[in-house]
Amino acid sequence: MTGAPPDAGTSALYFNRVMHKRLRPFTHRFDYRVFSLWLDLQEVPRLARRLRLFSHNRFNLFAFHDRDHGSCDGGGVRRHVDRVLNRAGIDLAGGRVHLLCFPRVLGYVFNPLSIYFCRHADGSLRAVLYEVRNTLGDMHSYLLPVAQDRNPEEPIVQACDKEMYVSPFIEMAARYRFRVKEPDERLSILIRESTPEEELLLATMTGRRVALSDATLLRAFFAHPLMTLKVMGAIHWQALWLWLKGAAFHRRPKPPAAPVSYCLAETPEDSVP
Repeated sequence: MTGAPPDAGTSALYFNRVMHKRLRPFTHRFDYRVFSLWLDLQEVPRLARRLRLFSHNRFNLFAFHDRDHGSCDGGGVRRHVDRVLNRAGIDLAGGRVHLLCFPRVLGYVFNPLSIYFCRHADGSLRAVLYEVRNTLGDMHSYLLPVAQDRNPEEPIVQACDKEMYVSPFIEMAARYRFRVKEPDERLSILIRESTPEEELLLATMTGRRVALSDATLLRAFFAHPLMTLKVMGAIHWQALWLWLKGAAFHRRPKPPAAPVSYCLAETPEDSVP
């Protein structure tokens, strides 16, 4: 993170490429460029004081609002994450939680997926919390523990059953498989979605890390103006293409009663790349 001021902390910015590839019943692929915040949740108030273009719970060119994440009640995202972890018997002992997400840009944001990396005070990664939204206003999270005997240099491999309706063109009887490298200078996330019969979808996000500063935020804005609006527009545009190609439509069921799914460690079949 060259060029960061001495008090920059561990938060950063990632310039990313997102790719989605539909595999069945026909091939449909698209990709686009985005940027993401990498926020140490403990640093957010200090970042808002240090940066002119970034605010916490206030309007700015870029902003992070507590009500956009977690319990969405504005009560503090870190507090929400700790409650979720405690229910699963995971104690970070005051360790750091980093959130990978899109920022608000000129007051608007839509995050299809936000990912929390939850570390113990000793630095070990203990859990990953995946926070999923759909365009209908629903949100559901999946908490997956991280095996403590995992080599930190190896990817995190996790899996869970799908619990919330996301795309009208993918049935509910599906399973997610995640392959994530701990973010450092590079970002690498792979998500596979499959039914019991076949694999349906591949999604990747890859990127490079830069220091979080007013200069890099301004560069991100001009490189991807109104990015968060474009994310929502791209979702609907690709849905139109799938419909025109004849993808089967699945009705929206009721949202899950519980806001969080507590998933077990991966099984051997999920560990296959």
